Amino acid sequence: MLKIQDITYSVEGRPLLEGASATIPTGHKVGLVGRNGSGKTTLFRLIKGELALEGGEISLPSRARIGGVAQEVPSSSTSLLDTVLQADTERAALMTEAEHAHDPHRIAEIQARLTDIDAWSAEGRASAILKGLGFDNEDQLRPCSDFSGGWRMRVALAGVLFAQPDYLLLDEPTNYLDLEGALWLESYLQKYPHTVIIISHDRGLLNRAVTGILHLDGKKLTYWSGPYDQFARQMAERRAVLQSEAKKQEARRAHLQSFVDRFKAKASKATQAQSRVKMLERMTTITAPEDAKKVVFTFPKPEELSPPIINMENVAVGYDGPPILRKMSLRIDQDDRIALLGRNGEGKSTLSKLLAGKLGAMEGRLVQSSKLRIGYFAQHQVDELHIDETPLQHLQRLRPDEGQPRLRARLAGFGLGADQAETEVGRLSGGQKARLSLLLATIDAPHLLILDEPTNHLDMESREALVEALTEYSGAVILVSHDMHLLSLVADRLWLVKGGLVTPYADDLEAYRRMLLAGDEDAKPAPKPVEKPKKATRDEVVALRADVRKSEERLAKLNDMRDKLAKKLADPALYEDARKGELATWNAKYAEVMDALDKAEAMWISAQERLEAAS
Repeated sequence: MLKIQDITYSVEGRPLLEGASATIPTGHKVGLVGRNGSGKTTLFRLIKGELALEGGEISLPSRARIGGVAQEVPSSSTSLLDTVLQADTERAALMTEAEHAHDPHRIAEIQARLTDIDAWSAEGRASAILKGLGFDNEDQLRPCSDFSGGWRMRVALAGVLFAQPDYLLLDEPTNYLDLEGALWLESYLQKYPHTVIIISHDRGLLNRAVTGILHLDGKKLTYWSGPYDQFARQMAERRAVLQSEAKKQEARRAHLQSFVDRFKAKASKATQAQSRVKMLERMTTITAPEDAKKVVFTFPKPEELSPPIINMENVAVGYDGPPILRKMSLRIDQDDRIALLGRNGEGKSTLSKLLAGKLGAMEGRLVQSSKLRIGYFAQHQVDELHIDETPLQHLQRLRPDEGQPRLRARLAGFGLGADQAETEVGRLSGGQKARLSLLLATIDAPHLLILDEPTNHLDMESREALVEALTEYSGAVILVSHDMHLLSLVADRLWLVKGGLVTPYADDLEAYRRMLLAGDEDAKPAPKPVEKPKKATRDEVVALRADVRKSEERLAKLNDMRDKLAKKLADPALYEDARKGELATWNAKYAEVMDALDKAEAMWISAQERLEAAS
């Protein structure tokens, strides 16, 4: 097991760890969490022996192998498959030695050891890992130099997974993965045969791939059993209890101090006063945990446009060669929240660029509202910020006529305070750079916001704040993300990008996750025969329009009833003890109206669909 005993470490005089201790049993999967800057990556380096402890001890089993992802795989002419195979240094050394060994005894030893480490299935295992991370068979034979830095990071991850160290340390492993790669990694880590410690802010990964949470807070370490959501509930309960106890203790202190102040000079009460002074001195202070700093994103509100804001008819899009996506007949309204699903390379980014106006349609007709403003955020934009300029200077370039107070207020609305406003971008954290890029993408109050992996480098609190901001945002959202938690809370429509087509995905995210883990072919439903609809008569269309109108009138009446009941339930007097029976009656009426609204909306949608099909 891994034992961390009373360790202490400081960076530039600032203590990160003070008397921190924890024990991680062998074979456990653990998520290491804590606020940005609390020292999580530093703890990894201490475990790997890259930094020297100031005090305490970290002990591991003898001969235990520790592995982590290299910062980047070099741009070499070695193929991806060979690069991953070389990551298992013992196998690579034995294979090389086997080619030149002459001593029969040594040859026998080498062959026995190669059998023990399952060396002969190595290529198949390495290929399977690369495939899970998004590299097809053809990619695996190409040299590393053919791929960008982000893709080479995937190769580095593949290498450490293939090497199977006894202690696998992963620092934000999903940052360079798409949704499919992140789900594959979750599944792989669940079955990993050794100990895993993951620094991550991906809630899905921390809920499904780990069995415990190691919390770094206040320079101390605490180990909690169970996944992240369980840890979060326990922390909230603990915080509430400590806050309550701290409040009670403060009241007790005030009471004792009041007695001392009143009677310390009175001879008859001096002994009692002195006794209370000693009680105050002996009282151990209960400190309420500091609440996490409230994180916010403030998206400006766009004016409302007539629907649809974008309409496509048989659109094809691509680059110089044949179209990547074709036959797209899609519509986007201002209240849409759409998640793009599909494996890497299928065309999600191409579709995003088409919608953002960065690519033109090769075929078909694309019409958008004349007043439409579009905001576009992609990870490469974070990397293209001017590192020698401050966030304030970035805004001054876009808004030269706005005063500094207004520009600083904009920055504060994205969690960039006074200190960060005048700090060069090159010295900001990854999360702070992402916040600045999100601010630049939304500064014009876009009617359509396209977000391509917006949560990379954002901590847990920032991700939750982004969910809140997108929920309140009054424009349309197109979302590409590997964060299942974000997608499940924000998106209400799913589009599947696959095989050159973009089609609505009728099932939910959990079904999509199961499909990916099972394999496309296993989960693919049999195609249903498409019946050509008969053309409706004029009378049938008139009747269908009447149904739609009646449905709309019923919805309007029910909405009016709901609003009146909500106003009634908002009356504080209704919650007095004497009126509890009346409150129950009004709550029951409200529930009935909400149920009727759900049914009326379903009838209205059905009537609309029948009318559209007939038209």
